[in-house]
Amino acid sequence: MQDSYNTLTQLTINQQQIHLHSLEKLGAKAKRLPFALKILLENLLRHEDGSAVTKEDIDQLLNWQPNDIPSKEIAFTPARVVMQDFTGVPAIVDLAAMRDAMARLGGDPKKINPLSPAELVIDHSVQVDEFGHTGAFDLNAKLEYQRNKERYEFLRWGQSAFDNLTVVPPATGIVHQVNLEYLARVVFQKEVDGEFFAYPDTLVGTDSHTTMINGLGVLGWGVGGIEAEAAMLGQPISLLIPQVVGFKLEGELPEGTTATDLVLTITQILREHGVVGKFVEFYGNGLAQLPLADRATIANMAPEYGATCGIFPIDAETISYLRLTNRDEKQLALIEAYAKHQGMWRHDDDEPEYSDTLTLDLNTVVPSIAGPSRPQDRINLDEAGNTINQQLRALQDKRSEDNTSGDEAQIVDEGGPSTDTPTEPEVLGIAKVQYKEQNFTLKDGACVIAAITSCTNTSNPNVILAAALVARKANELGIKPKPWVKTSLAPGSKVVTDYLKQANLLSELEALGFDLVGYGCTTCIGNSGPLPEEISDAINKHKLIVSSVLSGNRNFEGRIHQDVKMNFLASPPLVVAYALAGRTDIDVYNEPLCQNDDAEDIYLKDIWPSMSEVKQLVNDTVTQAMFESNYHDIYQGDSHWQNINTKASELYPWQTDSTYIRHAPFFEDMTTDVPKLPHITDAKCLAKLADSVTTDHISPAGNIKKSAPAGIYLEQQNIKESDFNSYGSRRGNHEVMMRGTFANIRLRNQLAPGTEGGITRLLPDNEIMSIYDAAMAYQKRNTPLIILAGKEYGTGSSRDWAAKGSLLLGVKAVIAQSYERIHRSNLIGMGVLPLQFKAGDSHESLKLTAEENFEVMGLCDNCDEVKIIATNSQNDALEFLVDVRIDTPKEWEYYRHGGILQYVLRNMLKDK
Repeated sequence: MQDSYNTLTQLTINQQQIHLHSLEKLGAKAKRLPFALKILLENLLRHEDGSAVTKEDIDQLLNWQPNDIPSKEIAFTPARVVMQDFTGVPAIVDLAAMRDAMARLGGDPKKINPLSPAELVIDHSVQVDEFGHTGAFDLNAKLEYQRNKERYEFLRWGQSAFDNLTVVPPATGIVHQVNLEYLARVVFQKEVDGEFFAYPDTLVGTDSHTTMINGLGVLGWGVGGIEAEAAMLGQPISLLIPQVVGFKLEGELPEGTTATDLVLTITQILREHGVVGKFVEFYGNGLAQLPLADRATIANMAPEYGATCGIFPIDAETISYLRLTNRDEKQLALIEAYAKHQGMWRHDDDEPEYSDTLTLDLNTVVPSIAGPSRPQDRINLDEAGNTINQQLRALQDKRSEDNTSGDEAQIVDEGGPSTDTPTEPEVLGIAKVQYKEQNFTLKDGACVIAAITSCTNTSNPNVILAAALVARKANELGIKPKPWVKTSLAPGSKVVTDYLKQANLLSELEALGFDLVGYGCTTCIGNSGPLPEEISDAINKHKLIVSSVLSGNRNFEGRIHQDVKMNFLASPPLVVAYALAGRTDIDVYNEPLCQNDDAEDIYLKDIWPSMSEVKQLVNDTVTQAMFESNYHDIYQGDSHWQNINTKASELYPWQTDSTYIRHAPFFEDMTTDVPKLPHITDAKCLAKLADSVTTDHISPAGNIKKSAPAGIYLEQQNIKESDFNSYGSRRGNHEVMMRGTFANIRLRNQLAPGTEGGITRLLPDNEIMSIYDAAMAYQKRNTPLIILAGKEYGTGSSRDWAAKGSLLLGVKAVIAQSYERIHRSNLIGMGVLPLQFKAGDSHESLKLTAEENFEVMGLCDNCDEVKIIATNSQNDALEFLVDVRIDTPKEWEYYRHGGILQYVLRNMLKDK
């Protein structure tokens, strides 16, 4: 390694000589930089080699100007990689397939190995099948192991086969909370040839909410699984030196508000400001009043406000939290000494140079919820009743139009048009239901799911204990949730249930049906499980417009549950309150939530705890000993995990009859030679899409329906419908996943107007069919495919299968008005060309019908734009220019090779 600025120095910390690259030696230029850019600068200094990182790269960052338009690429080498099982399983499948390819091409398969720590937490597989009773946790865990036996066997093999890979077993916690409470180092210490080196803890993760760790002062963000795999294999992450938006916090939160209200406010402000592709850094005197858990809640939502990261500097609160979570005192001393030496320690009067600044007085935050389908759509709680009623009326009007027009949208169960004859219900929007020996009327606006779930809030004891206090007050008043509400508690770690028990409050939540259902993401990622049959039948028969309320971070259309059209994000105590009300079309400020047995009205104010009450409870019950006891044997797992037997082997013994783990097809035709850039001609459009199409719309998610192509495939493999499991659990099987791509039941493909779901029109035949079946028909004709899309294509979770599935369906290019950062990167990583309409252009303005034949003209190395020729059936050609969204030289390398993994594999073969 090189050291052009002579920054390598030594400090004595913990009576040891510690080597580090000192930013102090760079003087005022480094001191003025935002905290996040100081971390990037240190990363460049430490990895300077004259090739991947040059002195010129360091100069560019050292001389960063706040208003520079990002144009300079740098190489960021994260210290570690974090994965969850939905994205982690296909990543390990790809590594196993790469080992096979390496052996086939004459290389050493053992080279395919994580070169830095890779940590996988199994948290996405548990589903809320059972709820509302004390046995729910054990039954859900039993079902989880039954459904995921093959996946877990594969992960046990991977843990022994690959160096530097550790797996946190199921029922431990949510990856981001485990990362916060245990995995994060904040500052790494590494021994090399008897000498000790210190450097910042940095990471990338295969989940967009990896940013939660930014609350600890750790720089990291979500990437696609393929990019994370490359990082594991020693490839730096390519990024443009970003603009950094400073977000100044002042004051403190007022009585009656929570961290959830704060984060929904920040999300709305930053979405309106526009921070896509930028770093957001929080500073100001308000941080002194902001607990680490609140900071993590804000950082977690960075994908929702659109930023690459939302980071907080290191300060005394960071050290206090690390001490609470049982980090070693020597490690704490290292972190504090290192941060202070490097100018990474926060002071109240810090005013770094920022590209732009925003200010929020915390005293102005008010109680809030967000919905019905986007996290940035914040609603003041005192206006929620009126706003939700307006939203509900709009949906009712649409239902009436659909019901009377005779041209109702055809909803497709994740892959194929329904063949059932629709039955006209007698009454829309209201149903008489008998469930568990109770008779009640279910109406539009009913809340049918109330879930305390997700890393966003269950990491935060302030809001969890507030919810428990609401439950206690409700029990004292003798009120219960309505019988149609599916209630659940899915904490982010076992520590949560420990402090609830310590406070004698877990039983209070259980008394309201908020029993422990599992330690995992559950409802927030669509693992809400089935609604009771009687409730689901009533919703579908009477076309009820019902709601969910969850303490999550995502409420995209179709994400939470297929029966639920309106989804609202709220704090855990509000989740409990809405469960008691049983509906969301309520003015919770002025209307009674419900009545007790004496017919007395009970209002929100009657059950809401004070901030001092919550704070005192947190101080009294959340202890270091809880973290010590829950994390001392974190990798051991329960008896289910310990009883999984696997045989050690260098190459994975693929099972040809497995429906969970299949050999990844991405390297089957790969040669050692770099292919020529593809010429895309005579392409057909597979889907023409509007704005804000998310990765939830593109990537397979949720349960697998019998009528869907994936369901048909599983039946052909003799899998019973009851054992289909979810798409997420079968991400290691490309046959399932490609059949579920673009199959979301709420996807609206304008190429097949009047439909809803994974459906398209085969051209030029004009035959309506599932997107998968059409794609296979096009492949038989050797017809390449494109996607036309609007703004913000690919927002949401960093689902690598949104790109992988597109590739396997035959998509060669996407033409959109704009992209979400991770999905654009994922497309390139899979060899799919991301193109962008020129400013002011769209498929609407250009009057593209999507029936044209498309040709991409002029694609060459490092080109900024290409010409599209769209020719209709009358041979009339429309020509227009689009931007090539391959933004960095490294991305061009990946695209030329046909993908990032092919690039890595060929480079490894050169060194054999």
